[in-house]
Amino acid sequence: MKKLFLSFTLVVAMGLSFTSCRDTTKADDVNDDVEINVDADDVADDIDDVADDVEDKTEGALEKTGRVIDNAANEVKEAGKAIDSAAKEINDDNN
Repeated sequence: MKKLFLSFTLVVAMGLSFTSCRDTTKADDVNDDVEINVDADDVADDIDDVADDVEDKTEGALEKTGRVIDNAANEVKEAGKAIDSAAKEINDDNN
């Protein structure tokens, strides 16, 4: 009876010592991964929102810039024509 009791006590003690020392960080790692994934989704949504805001604010800016460049090019052409005609007048006055 003593051997049975001692064997049972030894088995219980060993079982408790192995189960109480087991690593519980895996459950914590899973929770951290879930939080990281949620944070990444939030960041992706925020980036999409900012991209939409930028698109709304800059809508038409390229067309306006294109028109300004076209107007500047036309003014340069007109200035070139004025210089040519002034040069012809000077040339005609010298002859």
